[in-house]
Amino acid sequence: MIKEKMKTFSTYGPVNPQDHYVVSRTEELADFINRVKLGRYIVIFAPRQTGKTTFFQWALDALAADTTETYFPIELNFEVYEDYTASSFYAALYRRIYEEIKRVFEARGTVFSSALSEFLENTELNDHVAMLEFFQQFGAFLGNEKLVLIFDEFHGIPRNALRGFLHALRSIYVHRSMRKCPYSVGIVGVKNVTQLNLDRSISPFNIQDEFSLSNFTLEQVQELLTQYTDEVGQAFAPEVIEALHKQTGGQPFLVNRFAQMLTEEMEIPKTETITMTHFSEAHAEIREEDNANLTHLITNIYRDTHFKNILMEIVSYERGVRFNARRKIINQLATYGVIGKGPDGMCQIVNPIYQYCILQAFKPEINGLESEYFPEGADFADYLTPMGQINIKLLLDNFRAFIVRAGFRILQVPETPKEYVGQDLLYAYLDQFVSLIRGVMYLEVQTGRGRMDLIIFHNAQKYIVETKIWEGPRSYQAGKRQLAAYLKLEGVSEGYYIVFNHRAEPEPLVETETIDGLTIRSYVIPVVQEAPSQQI
Repeated sequence: MIKEKMKTFSTYGPVNPQDHYVVSRTEELADFINRVKLGRYIVIFAPRQTGKTTFFQWALDALAADTTETYFPIELNFEVYEDYTASSFYAALYRRIYEEIKRVFEARGTVFSSALSEFLENTELNDHVAMLEFFQQFGAFLGNEKLVLIFDEFHGIPRNALRGFLHALRSIYVHRSMRKCPYSVGIVGVKNVTQLNLDRSISPFNIQDEFSLSNFTLEQVQELLTQYTDEVGQAFAPEVIEALHKQTGGQPFLVNRFAQMLTEEMEIPKTETITMTHFSEAHAEIREEDNANLTHLITNIYRDTHFKNILMEIVSYERGVRFNARRKIINQLATYGVIGKGPDGMCQIVNPIYQYCILQAFKPEINGLESEYFPEGADFADYLTPMGQINIKLLLDNFRAFIVRAGFRILQVPETPKEYVGQDLLYAYLDQFVSLIRGVMYLEVQTGRGRMDLIIFHNAQKYIVETKIWEGPRSYQAGKRQLAAYLKLEGVSEGYYIVFNHRAEPEPLVETETIDGLTIRSYVIPVVQEAPSQQI
């Protein structure tokens, strides 16, 4: 008896339900198909590796199978055309259109009429006007069938062909008196047509209907992982599913990569439930690996030297940065899938794993102060208890003392704006410590901005350190209550709250309080503003 091949979690290329565990995206598909049936010309946006190609293949399959109306669906990919001349682009495009028309006929088990065959064989395209005329004439051959075109990787269209191409589509759309062919169009690969650097005095495609393909919801992640459990019998602890969704923000590649590691690579016995201990191991590994998604993220945040400042402002200040899509730098970061619009209208990093990678990318390789993290004669081992637990109070007390010892020299940390240097140093300090004791540290981004919770796991213990920049007494006190609520949610009895104060004459403060039965140890740490020679 031949054993049936098991499905897998896929991180490359289109997925299909026969070979892979998949998220059905039922509601999104229904929404998109309804727009197509209304004859809309749609601009579809989603960052790379969010499952766009799979989604639109499913949509075209659904249209082809529709029994209430007859659709003629074609998908065309522009990725390879970027360096073509306009005339060579249209010639190559027509060859692809011809191939796709033949594919649809063959899939239906039908053949061209002699008239259609002659028309297709004798057609040549060399510009947008010829394309417009071709669609008008091809529509006559289709009769009551409705041509639906999906243009994937649309950013690959040659620049000298773009304007005419969009004008042709707009002409078809607005001239309702003639046969509308194509009936519906989907342009995939840009957020909106204004990103294509057209002359701002004219809008050749102002008829667009925008459609956004979002990341997976928690329910969709549950749907995906439940398919594996139903087939294999191995369960995920509920807190693992929630943590996986929270840490990835539902980003499809990262969700599937996590599941891949947990079910295929970590060799967890199939009789064991996948627990938070397993999740923490996978989490530590996925943040450091050179996978396609995180490599793409880092490439994008290095594209513009201004990205660092705005990203650090988003994560460091509770006042945040308002999401303004008309602001070029915000528009670019959103297009790359790095930031999104929070429920309060402010910018937020789309998931904690991205935030971790951003901090790692912008952290100086050497800050020049590593040798002074500890007093003379001390090292990291002095901050572990005899039972091997972290003495987190002593560790953070020493960090506070280190900032005092370093003084104005923290301003000399390379490539770090002074308003973020305290957080950078704390992150580097804890990151080095956790690495040496073979623990795990990751981020929780509770509000999308302002609060950065560092979660440390070591010897089955969880330690929570929240860090902020001083924004006034009211914000300082509110942060304690926020941390207490988070500790209760995480089942941890004590937490640590570090606020860096950049005012001209800040007052240092250390205090321990009990809030709702939970212990909060707070530090207000002054950050030196100027070297002595610069002070008046």
